Amino acid sequence: MLEQVLEAVEEQCREERIPMLGPDKAKLLASCVETAKPSLIVECGTAIGYSGLWMLRVLKFLGTGRIITVEIEDANAQRARANFEKAGVADLVDSRIGDAAEVLKTIDEPVDFLFLDNNKDGYFSCFQAIESRLTNPATIVADNVGRAEQMADYLEHVRSHYDSETHWFESRRRPGRRDGMEVSIYRR
Repeated sequence: MLEQVLEAVEEQCREERIPMLGPDKAKLLASCVETAKPSLIVECGTAIGYSGLWMLRVLKFLGTGRIITVEIEDANAQRARANFEKAGVADLVDSRIGDAAEVLKTIDEPVDFLFLDNNKDGYFSCFQAIESRLTNPATIVADNVGRAEQMADYLEHVRSHYDSETHWFESRRRPGRRDGMEVSIYRR
């Protein structure tokens, strides 16, 4: 069922022009989750659940782990919850609504995987809000690093303090344009 829901969500995102990773970036994200085998993933910027479904598919395969999703728009969060229900993975999701940097301050558990895909200029404040709860090591994946000027503070920090690598992708919708994902391994 998860596969069908994932396909339907991808189609909805395309039709409604809802920002999503797309399959190439989603495969990288899924492989990072598979490598990390996290107990707890925190996702900032859920939209209607596309990237969450990719990560949840891996967690289901691994037989361990869960996700706290954070979405600022209530309508999107409700749609994501419905999609997680339809896919049969809602029991692995704690869906929260609000500004990610503020919501992250309320998480008390150890976080071993952080996915940043919310407002680009908020990546560093999200990182700072959750840093004290990141495990050692923790994996951090940030989308849209092709817009580096919007997250310069975040990128400067992770690139100068941790093992960090940029993965570039050609845009399927806009040929000749590319975007990237930054994968960082946080260590104290």
